[in-house]
Amino acid sequence: MSPEVPVPELPEVNPPATPLPVPHDLPVPHDTSARLELTETGEWKRVSPKYVLVEIVGTIVNAVVVCGGASLLWLLLGQTWALWVGIIVLVASIINLVFEPRRVRSIGYLLREDDLLFRRGILFQRFVAVPYGRMQLIDITRGPIARWLGLADLKFVTAAATASVSIPGLAEADAENLRDRLVELAESRRAGL
Repeated sequence: MSPEVPVPELPEVNPPATPLPVPHDLPVPHDTSARLELTETGEWKRVSPKYVLVEIVGTIVNAVVVCGGASLLWLLLGQTWALWVGIIVLVASIINLVFEPRRVRSIGYLLREDDLLFRRGILFQRFVAVPYGRMQLIDITRGPIARWLGLADLKFVTAAATASVSIPGLAEADAENLRDRLVELAESRRAGL
């Protein structure tokens, strides 16, 4: 039998980490008092009520095109799946038409000190804050129905290539005034950077 050789103890390679001190002035993630209260930030401006007509016409045109194509496939080529697609699109369009006025009323924007806050949506709400200094392009677009109603869409392209925000359904004069104001704010913020 071989004699037992004592094994020397090795020092710890990775000593236990000591926790880093947490600054006391940072808000706790679950602290609701540190969150932005969107109802108290100012008065939201809504888009024109005439924008409902633009959305309704768009929904009806899409439904007619898809249902018409599905009907042709069903009648001429005997594709029964096309009939079901047409029925589903028709039902979805009717439901969309019912909720269209409420969806348009949910669209709004708010000019704050350092950014523009935009909201939209009923069930799935979206809030976007666009800092003035990040705005690179402010564009006004007008579709045929919107132009007939005197409306325009204002689109912002920011420094992030994938980030763009569009405020639809503004009166043309409001869109132009808001564009000029945002260009002025963006230039002053970029000059201050």
